[in-house]
Amino acid sequence: MAAGPGRRELLRASAALTAGAALAVGGAGAAAAAPSDPELPEIPGMLGDRRANEVWYLLDQATLYHPSQEFTDAYYALVSLYGGGWDNTLLNTWRKMVTTDGYRRDFTDFVTPARGPLEVMSRIQLAVFDAVYRPGDPRLVRAFAQFGQGVLYDPRTQALHIMTGKPPGGYPVWHVVMRAMMFLGIDSRRWEHFAPLNAFACAVQLTAEPDLEHVNEPLPARTVRRLAAHWLPRDVTRLDRDFQSFPYPQQP
Repeated sequence: MAAGPGRRELLRASAALTAGAALAVGGAGAAAAAPSDPELPEIPGMLGDRRANEVWYLLDQATLYHPSQEFTDAYYALVSLYGGGWDNTLLNTWRKMVTTDGYRRDFTDFVTPARGPLEVMSRIQLAVFDAVYRPGDPRLVRAFAQFGQGVLYDPRTQALHIMTGKPPGGYPVWHVVMRAMMFLGIDSRRWEHFAPLNAFACAVQLTAEPDLEHVNEPLPARTVRRLAAHWLPRDVTRLDRDFQSFPYPQQP
């Protein structure tokens, strides 16, 4: 990644997130009734952070349960390009290329046909985050921390907001999709800011080993702060190395 103003802005944003992590995860996973938020309606029976529940709920609605026709068309365009397991195809192809000298060029060439659908997915996902958090909001640390711990219970879906799978395979897939969007110039700076949060949530979940069906006890706040300090400052080149391991990423 070339040095320059964009790189400096990314470092400042990472530093701000890391500095805000102590505050953001101070009550990182308390499986208690969601505290009220003046900007969001109260929902009886909700557990965990109210705003964190909201962003994952809206993301699920926009990409899984009630996607727009535009998002659905983008999804099936990826299926047409790479098959029904397009996400695993991207991940496995990335794994083959990431350690080679031609990684950036070859992986960019591989995902270039997917520019259109990835632009749609990027716009819709970022619109969800922006509806709940301002860009670079330190409170995103809490949202990803609680997601990884399995403490967000939402009565609207009668389920946890959590990454499924043991180990949770969605995190490396999301990292690779982010890298594809970065290489294609699709909201690159925004996804550079999200990539460390994704790796942080993965590390939190691998550490917590939460039950995927029931509300979990939170990790000690000091553990979450340690993981935040380790993962949030990392740039995407380092995260490329981290996500080559299994389980991924390697723990501190």
